[in-house]
Amino acid sequence: MTRMLAMRILHTLLLTFSFCLLTFLPAAAQQRPLATEDPEPIGAGRVLLEGGIDYAHDQHYPVSGLEGNLWRIPTLGVSIGLSSIAELQIDGGLYERLDVTKRNLNAPLSSLVTLAGTTTNDREDIVVATKIRLLSETMGRPAIGVRFATKLPNASNESGLGLDTTDFFMSFLGAKTVQSVRVVGNVGFGILADPTVGNRQNDVLTYGLSFARAMTQRAELVGELNGRVSTRSGDPFPGTESRGLLKFGGRYTRGTARLDAGLFFGLTSRDPTIGFTAGVTYVFNAFTVP
Repeated sequence: MTRMLAMRILHTLLLTFSFCLLTFLPAAAQQRPLATEDPEPIGAGRVLLEGGIDYAHDQHYPVSGLEGNLWRIPTLGVSIGLSSIAELQIDGGLYERLDVTKRNLNAPLSSLVTLAGTTTNDREDIVVATKIRLLSETMGRPAIGVRFATKLPNASNESGLGLDTTDFFMSFLGAKTVQSVRVVGNVGFGILADPTVGNRQNDVLTYGLSFARAMTQRAELVGELNGRVSTRSGDPFPGTESRGLLKFGGRYTRGTARLDAGLFFGLTSRDPTIGFTAGVTYVFNAFTVP
């Protein structure tokens, strides 16, 4: 993927996002099953807990050379409202298991994988992030925010599921609502370390564009396009390649809990061909911010 192509994709996303923001008017922040981040925080003193289950068919790991069907049980997330404009996010998972269907012994770090049988498992990498709303949504202006995130190397390369690298991400967030539809857009960059050589990195363009359409007071239809694009002029380092998912699903709110489910489809040859996600989100008032 060349830098010129990456810039064209960024230009197209910005035009699409700008068009959506100019045509929409104000609503509430999004949650699972969407990965595109809404600039609206959860609120001062509030805590959001979410958990779920993911399945991905034909998941690829170019660094370890493993391919197979991946289960993530459970996926977990906690968001803490630090103030009316900021929140702290911690996302990860306790257990992920890959049922291996193929193995490439010529992959860069395949020799480090201690695979016994046809399955391998590990805990999931943890992502720690801070989201800040810079501008509130008004009748003539979208909500604008920024998010900083760091991925920690909890999964090991011995399992074949981790890269043992620490990555950094920064994204600009925007959102606007008209009547029963909310559109959210993210554009940013990621600094991904090369898992095969310690002193190299690949800078990637990150993007996301999502919608949430309220069907009733409790039910919503949702969808998104979310991923990253390598900006290197040559081949990207293993594990830092372009990735993308197209997702469609729904959410149902009952009281303070929200149930969700969705299907996703990979956009590149390294992404899973198809998968599903399902989970629940719960928000409550936990403390008072002075």
